Amino acid sequence: MPRRRDLPTHEEALAILSRKRTRPQRRPPPPLSRAVNRSLKPFDAQFGQGSSALEARWREVVGPEIAKRTEPVKLVRGRNGGPSSLEIRVAGPAAAIIQHQAHEILARVNVFLGADAVQKLRIVQGPLQNKAETAAAKRPRRLPPLDAAAEAGLQRDLAQAPDGKLKAALLALGRGVLRQTGATKAPKLDD
Repeated sequence: MPRRRDLPTHEEALAILSRKRTRPQRRPPPPLSRAVNRSLKPFDAQFGQGSSALEARWREVVGPEIAKRTEPVKLVRGRNGGPSSLEIRVAGPAAAIIQHQAHEILARVNVFLGADAVQKLRIVQGPLQNKAETAAAKRPRRLPPLDAAAEAGLQRDLAQAPDGKLKAALLALGRGVLRQTGATKAPKLDD
């Protein structure tokens, strides 16, 4: 069995540390984002934020009604001072309506990106890629809870049923039926 080694005292530890030369702890490199942000700032000032900022705030820029039917695809800068264009994807038959609102959309986008940032609007029909808003729109509306009188009536009617899964299922079914019909009182069950 190996002999147990005692720890050095405080004075011995100080003597050991004074004899040993330790290297300073190596610093980790600075975050890459700091260096990238420094080099991107001049480009951002010269060319603007582009379509990524427009995509992130599209609903605010064009309004909720237009944003439901459209999404920005890309922003194409004109060569040699030529006109810039914004390509937007439009869901289905709404393209005709969006075409009539093109001047309003261009005006709103130019307010966001800067004066005369976009001169043309290119409309492409197709399914929208942003599924988050469409999924939220399809989510069913949550029905309001039952009032206390309807809940008490339902509990009273099912009081004689034995406790268990069947009673819980009947309570859930009763609540669902009463919510959908909008009844304020539980219907009396005939024996």
